[in-house]
Amino acid sequence: MPTASLFGKVFLGFWVVTIAMLGSWLLAGHYLDSLLPDENRTRHGDGPPRFVMRLLYDLQNQPDKQLARVIAEAQSAHKVQAWLLNASGEDVLGRRVPENVAAAAARLDHSGRRAFLRDDGHQLVAHQLYREDLGPMRSVLVFKPSRSRLVHALGSNLWLRVALAVLVSGLLCYLLSRVLTRRLGGLRQAAGKLAAGDLSVRLAVREQGGDETDDLARDFNRMASQLQQRIDTQRRLLVDVSHELRSPLARLRVALALAEQNPATAAPQLQRIEREATRLDDLIAELLGSQGGASSMDEHIDLVPLLRDLCTDASFEGRENGIAVNLQCGCKQALVLGDGGYLRKAFDNVVRNALYYSPPDTEITVAAHASGGALTVTIQDQGPGIPVAELERVFDEFYRVDCARARETGGYGLGLAIARRAIVQHGGRITATNTHPGLRMEIILPLFDQS
Repeated sequence: MPTASLFGKVFLGFWVVTIAMLGSWLLAGHYLDSLLPDENRTRHGDGPPRFVMRLLYDLQNQPDKQLARVIAEAQSAHKVQAWLLNASGEDVLGRRVPENVAAAAARLDHSGRRAFLRDDGHQLVAHQLYREDLGPMRSVLVFKPSRSRLVHALGSNLWLRVALAVLVSGLLCYLLSRVLTRRLGGLRQAAGKLAAGDLSVRLAVREQGGDETDDLARDFNRMASQLQQRIDTQRRLLVDVSHELRSPLARLRVALALAEQNPATAAPQLQRIEREATRLDDLIAELLGSQGGASSMDEHIDLVPLLRDLCTDASFEGRENGIAVNLQCGCKQALVLGDGGYLRKAFDNVVRNALYYSPPDTEITVAAHASGGALTVTIQDQGPGIPVAELERVFDEFYRVDCARARETGGYGLGLAIARRAIVQHGGRITATNTHPGLRMEIILPLFDQS
């Protein structure tokens, strides 16, 4: 158990504090235990128990023939051995006087009418008495310990109590420290597995509630899930990019081979090579745009004229198929702080996506209104819509609802991915909803606060 670890620090900290508290308590208890109960009561002005006063009275005043009965009743009723010694130190009943009894009686010669002694767990109280028939006497009352051997040993041995206290406190502090740091140990192991490439590792934790370690475990699980999702996305992106690059490169190789075989008729092949090179350049440009490179986010953009220009251009482009793009704007100005070129690209991709899927002789409605410090823009078409299970996936890179569409007309599946990344980067969100018929794209962006 290295002390540099959090568990070691918590454990040792708890243990030292507990030992200090127990040690002070034990030392104070040892001092108080060194005083006999009778002596404590005497120091505080209280007299001995009533049965002791009655026993002392009987030992002093009962006839000589009744002393044996009085002493026997005291031992039977109160577990107290009574001794009555004469001036020579002999018991009046002729019993052999134990050493501790003689020692307690001897203390009366130095301490007056009452003396106290503790010996091997027994408490002895000696009193000066006077009997008319026997003269000056000394009574010694021996109180037997009522505790078990273990309790008696702990009560009579300070170091044994200290050792037991240290052992018990150490065990309790160990268990408490283990409980507090157990989750951190599991988190450390999970983090090691995550660093080794196991992205599926998760910590077992309740969904809500608990202490700070439960919050930390839930945060770790969310981090691991997001990391796994992003790495899986990057892997899919790599596969999709490889797939998208393979087709134009294959056509380039074919065109180059045909041009080499017949240089005299190479002009059409050179045109094909130029066209495929342009497609590769467009693909790379869109791919870089979908990854969101560094951009300036300190430009004030008025989205009202931006949307007006985009709708005018889209309406001109759709005129060939009878598609009209109408703008319905309920505000004169909508200032947003961010990158104007990035936002233009985002809205342009969404509007063009509506153009691609709108049937001839239909209308696309672009509506914008401001409320609660945010601008809401909806793009509504009358196309076939999107399957419900794929509403979220349309914002993924290289995703196409209709995989059979030709790349010449359907793009590379990066337009909506670029749009979502731009909107999110500007603090907004974009969603897709089927309207039967058609699809509605809703974009919400925070407006610039001019106050």
